[in-house]
Amino acid sequence: MRQMALVGFLQAQNCTQLASSWRHPESRNDSMSKGYYQRIAQVLEEGKFDLGFFDDRLAMPDMYGGDHAHTVQHGIRCVKMDPLTVLTVMGMATERLGLGATCSTTYFNPFDLARRFQTLDLMTDGRAAWNVVTSFNDGEAMNMGHDRHVAHDLRYDMADEFLEIVLGHWDAWEDGAIVQDKTTGLFAHPEKVHRLDYKGKFFKSRGPFTVPRSAQGHPVVIQAGASGRGTRFAARWAELVFTAYHDLESGKKSYAALKEAIAQKGRDPSKVKLTNLVWTVAAETKSEAEDKWALADSLVNETDALSLLAEVMNYDLSKKGLDDPFTDAELAELSGGQGHIDVVVRVTGRKNPTVRDFMEVTRRGHARDPFIGGPKEIADRMEQWFVEGACDGFVISATHVPGTYEEFVKFVVPELQRRGLFRKEYTGSTLREHLGLDRPENGAWRRYAG
Repeated sequence: MRQMALVGFLQAQNCTQLASSWRHPESRNDSMSKGYYQRIAQVLEEGKFDLGFFDDRLAMPDMYGGDHAHTVQHGIRCVKMDPLTVLTVMGMATERLGLGATCSTTYFNPFDLARRFQTLDLMTDGRAAWNVVTSFNDGEAMNMGHDRHVAHDLRYDMADEFLEIVLGHWDAWEDGAIVQDKTTGLFAHPEKVHRLDYKGKFFKSRGPFTVPRSAQGHPVVIQAGASGRGTRFAARWAELVFTAYHDLESGKKSYAALKEAIAQKGRDPSKVKLTNLVWTVAAETKSEAEDKWALADSLVNETDALSLLAEVMNYDLSKKGLDDPFTDAELAELSGGQGHIDVVVRVTGRKNPTVRDFMEVTRRGHARDPFIGGPKEIADRMEQWFVEGACDGFVISATHVPGTYEEFVKFVVPELQRRGLFRKEYTGSTLREHLGLDRPENGAWRRYAG
C-alpha cells in the first residue's frame, strides 16, 4: 500500500516560518542551543518522519522600510544560524531521521557545497538532503558581496550548471574504489576516481572531488520552485519537491502537471516525491485544537506580514498603500518570489493586484488554511489530499516549537498508522530508503541533463 512521506519544516532561527511563534507561551526560548534542535530531531524520529528540513535565507528581512530595526524589535527571523552545523548536532542525537538543509546556487561555490553535503551524508550514514534554492532578494546579494540580486530566469540557468558540477563531483568516486589494503599499500584504485574538468557559461570546476560516496550514494536533492522556470528545474533535477498548493483542486492539477513534466524528462514520476506544506494544530479533541489555533493566530501582527512579504518580493512595500494596485512596471521590477506573483495573479484574477491581495493570498506572516482538529479531523484531510492525488506526503509547519511536532506525533501519527497511510517503523537506515528512492548509479543524472 502506498504510504505518505512526512517532513518537519524547520528554521535555524529564533522563530518558525511563523514569525510570531517565538511569542507563543508554549514555545521554548532557547532556539540558539543544541538541546532545542536535538529535542525537535528526537520528536520527529519518534514519529518516524522521513526527515527534518531547514529553510534558510542569507539576510534579515529588512526590505520593508529599508531598515532592520522592526525586524529585530519584533523578532522577525532576525537570528539565522548555519543550518548545516545545526544538522550535525541533530544527527548526533538521532539514528534514522533524514536531515535536510537549504543552500543557494547563486551565492555558494559548487565544489564547496558538494563537499559539505557529501561529508554530512557520510557522517550521518546516508541521511542528508540538499534543498536547492536560487535565493530571493537584494539583501542576500549585498550580504554575499553583490550589489543586486540576479534576475529570476538567469538564476535558474546558473543553477542548472551548479547542479551539473555538484552531481558530477558526487559521482567522482566509484563504488568499490577504496580498498585500504595495508599489505600492498593500495588505498584506492586511481582508475575509479575521476576528474570533472567542467567549464560552463557561469561556473567551472576541475576536481577530482575529495569525498567518496555514502551509504545512499549521495544526498537527496530537494527543490521547491513554484514559478514556471522553477517547475522545469524541479522536473529535471528534484528527487523530493516541496509544494504549497492553495486548495485541493488546484493541488491535484498542479501535481499531475509536475508529474507529467518529470515523465517528459525521461524520469520515473513515482521516484520523485511531492510533499505539500501544511500547518497543523492538533489536540485530543477538535474544540481543544480550535482553542489552540485561536491563541496562535492572535499573536500575528501586520508588521510580520508586510516585512516577510517585502522580503520574498524583493520590494519595499512601505512605498505603497495596502489597496494600491501594482503597475505593470512595478510588477516587472519584482525580481523575487516569481512563483508568489504568478499565484496571486491567478487566484485574484487581477492583472495588477494590490499589496492587500498579496497579503491575503500568500498569507505571509500567517498560517494559511491550517488543518485543525483531533486525530480524525486532521487525518481525514491529509488522507483526502493524499488519496485524491494532490501530493505524496506533507511538510509539517509549526505554530510553536517543539509543541506542534509533539502534538502531531502524539495525536495524528497514530491515526495515520492505524489507517495504513504511514509507517509504524523505519524499514531502512538511509533517507532514500525512507522515501522509496533508488540508490543512484554513477552518472545516472546525465540522462536527464538536457
